[in-house]
Amino acid sequence: MRTNRFGNTGLIVSELCLGTMTFGESQGRFGPIAGLDLAASTALVRQAIDAGINFIDTANVYSEGRSEEILGQALRDLGVKRPDVVVATKAMGTMGPGANEAGASRFHLLHEIDASLARLGMDHVDLYQIHGWDALTPIEETLRALEDIVRSGRARYIGVSNWAAWQIMKALGISERLGIASFASLQAYYTVAGRDLEREIVPLLQSEGLGLMVWSPLAGGLLSGKYTRATDGGNSGPNQGEGRRAVFDFPPVELDRAYDLIEAMQEIAAGKMVSGKPATVAQVALAWLLYQPVVTTVIVGAKRADQLADNIAACEVELTADELSRLDALSALPREYPGWMFAMQGAYRAKAASPRRVAR
Repeated sequence: MRTNRFGNTGLIVSELCLGTMTFGESQGRFGPIAGLDLAASTALVRQAIDAGINFIDTANVYSEGRSEEILGQALRDLGVKRPDVVVATKAMGTMGPGANEAGASRFHLLHEIDASLARLGMDHVDLYQIHGWDALTPIEETLRALEDIVRSGRARYIGVSNWAAWQIMKALGISERLGIASFASLQAYYTVAGRDLEREIVPLLQSEGLGLMVWSPLAGGLLSGKYTRATDGGNSGPNQGEGRRAVFDFPPVELDRAYDLIEAMQEIAAGKMVSGKPATVAQVALAWLLYQPVVTTVIVGAKRADQLADNIAACEVELTADELSRLDALSALPREYPGWMFAMQGAYRAKAASPRRVAR
């Protein structure tokens, strides 16, 4: 298991992060994904830690708080020392019927950090993330609340999830102006079958040095190997058979392009052996992400030990330059303004610079 520096911080995290959306009873918004009890969840935590994963991500809304409770209990039952694991959680989603039981307001965040710590049985989390965009709360109010949380010792770092590039950049500017804690990371959807992040957000992350935590790297299970153009049977989506997407068809994916990629990844996987077994489509999809320089860690979740083992083994998959080029070409985003204008004008400017002196 390789490790990476977490954005511009001194924190070191594993290149895979264990996601805990499957922990807890099948209830609430994430009910179709959840369902694991304490024993099953603890077994996955043990498996992840034994494989070298030191980073675990949860959220207050996962199974309406049960994911946090189970994660905290699992770490205690396994005797994991607190400095040996990086724990991240999130807040913003709806936690009750009241008007103030959601959002990124000071009122909500200061309540939810304490509630999350109580469920986890911890005195701090290592990363506290805003789970989405709250159009009602001024960014400065959110950032000042997060600063108080960091200064109180209840969180070591702060991050954000599912924000647009302009929103993140505005927040970074406000933090710099006020001299307060700034976002260290973004948690976002990114996959070889969905590269929208590369239009605006990836350049921002590279420019400002934020870490990237990838969620749904297999496009909600579409790249798990269960789905192909043939098994879809001409339907508008993978809505037949078993698997997560059969009951929770999310996130949205351009299917024709995805099926072209799956066919290519089947061919690539067929020529590789991982831990003495043929590689899988899922492993190739995860490996593609691990080759992307902007990626800090890839969040993997599972309901069974064999699923988690398959994902962990993706760290062993080596892709050649030709294989990466093939997948990049099949998954390339359509050209879009102003990107094509940048490329055209950049070519003009490149001609103005003299070629570098080369030894002969």
